[in-house]
This record gives sequence, structure tokens and C-alpha cells, in this order.
Amino acid sequence: MDHFQNQPHLDKIRDALLGAVLQNAAFEGWSEKSLRDAAAKTDTDPGAVELACPGGIVDLLRYWSMQIDRDMLAVLDKADLKSMRIRDRVTFAVKARIDAIGEDRREAASRAAARLSSPDALLTGKRLVWQSADAIWRALGDPSTDYNFYTKRAILSGVLASTMMVWFEGDEARTNAFLDRRIENVMQFERLKGKVRKMKANWPDPVAFAARLRHGRGRARPRRM
Repeated sequence: MDHFQNQPHLDKIRDALLGAVLQNAAFEGWSEKSLRDAAAKTDTDPGAVELACPGGIVDLLRYWSMQIDRDMLAVLDKADLKSMRIRDRVTFAVKARIDAIGEDRREAASRAAARLSSPDALLTGKRLVWQSADAIWRALGDPSTDYNFYTKRAILSGVLASTMMVWFEGDEARTNAFLDRRIENVMQFERLKGKVRKMKANWPDPVAFAARLRHGRGRARPRRM
């Protein structure tokens, strides 16, 4: 989304196009024709469309995802996250991401997911989920910088994507139950990592051990006769 940064004059065009596409996305999906129809409905010049969305409808989907993430972060910013357990924070954040889409746009989001599953947009779809997961962890104050940085985002990406698939079916109770199970899986993984870290702390230093093997334990004392 780098080319979407600090472009308020083009954001106005994207907002207009997105609003027009969303009116029919639940029925017509997300296609280049949808983008052309939106441009015609909003009297947007084709050149302006090209400037605002050089990647076509996929760029407009990227912009929508960015908006949803922004709305989610606004909710998280107002929430008292520090009073929650970590599992409750993550659950709250995932629900906030879904709620930011809106019930009335559930089918449009389902059609968007289908479009992002196409071969030409699959990588973009994965990046968008990763970016949402990254936004959540940063909002929750995740301090990790090592391999945990990547494992946490990879796991949460899976939670987000799979929970969305269940949400698309329209059963709120089933979605919540599914999310709870997935979050429990995440917590089990975190507990396992904690146990491994404790075990590793008690392991001998392999470098020091190798040095002792090579150089011995020190000069042997002379034996008394």
C-alpha cells in the first residue's frame, strides 16, 4: 500500500470509486467492469482512475482493506486493552476487524475474498491479511523483534483468514465459537514456546562445552608421591 500513502487528493477519487463499487459488489463482484461502471457513475475521468488505482480493481480492494484496518485501529485505540488478558485482547481485535467491515457488506467482503483468491491477486490477498495481523499486534503493543515477530503474525494471519471464511456464512454464534477455538490454539502454542524457552535456559552452553573438550578442564595438578 506504499503508493497510497500521503495522497489525499487521490484518496477522494478512491473513496468515490469504492462507494460506487460497494453498492453492487454483493451481486456483481469485483472486476474491471465494476471499476469502469463506478467511474462512469461518479463521472471520474479514466486518467484519474489510472492515477488513483494503477493496479485496477485489485488496488481498490487494497484501499478498502486499508480503510477497514484504520477503522479497526480506531476501535482498539479507544478500548481498555491493558485490563484484558492477552487472549481477550486478540479476540477483541479480530472481532473489531470483522465489525469494521459491517454486516451490510458481508457479501461484498466475501466476493472480495474470492477475487483476491484469483491467481493474479493471490499474493496481494496474503499480504493484506499479513498487514492486518501486523496492525493488530502493533496495536496490542507486541514488542517482539526476533523470530516471534514473524510467527505471531503468521499465526494471526491464519486466524483472521479462517475466521473470515466462517463469518461469511452468516452464523454469528458459530463464528464466535470458531474464533475462540482458534485463539485457544494460539495460546497453546505460546505456552509451548514458553516451556521451550525455560528448557533452553537450563541447557549447557555448547561453545563452552566444545572448548572444554578441545582444551581440557585445565592443567592437571601433579600427584603427590
